Parts: sequence; C-alpha cells; structure tokens
Amino acid sequence: MQTSIIQIGNSKGIRIPKPLLEQSGLNKDVVIKAEKGRILIERPPFSDKLDISETMFLSQSSLALDWLRPEEDEAWEDLE
Repeated sequence: MQTSIIQIGNSKGIRIPKPLLEQSGLNKDVVIKAEKGRILIERPPFSDKLDISETMFLSQSSLALDWLRPEEDEAWEDLE
C-alpha cells in the first residue's frame, strides 16, 4: 500500500488505514525504529512489571479457580 508523508502540526506523519491497523494488531502504544530506507512500527516488548491492580486481579482469579471447588469444601470439613 502506498501513501504520502503529510504535514501534521510541526511534524510530519502518515495516515494508517484502519484495515492495515486491524491486520497488524497494533493499538495504542507502539515502538518506532528507524533503519536505512525504512521506519519500523512495532508493538512494545512485554513489560515485566505489571500494575499492582493487574497483579491483584490475576491472583484473585487464579485462587478463585482453586478455592471455589467442591473438593476444597470437603477437605475443610474434615478439619473441623
């Protein structure tokens, strides 16, 4: 697909057609790299640090799968 570099404020840019964005899977955050004769737009590498709310949500979700089973209730009944 061919496009033109256009003026956007004090910068230059291109418009990326919606079908091309959907096909690429890119969304809000991207990494831009320049190489000779081309500019690469990629997904950022996965961050090794999760937001604390994400971590809590993931922990609660995984524990709920383990704790909310009938076998768990039966095991606790034997301890009473």
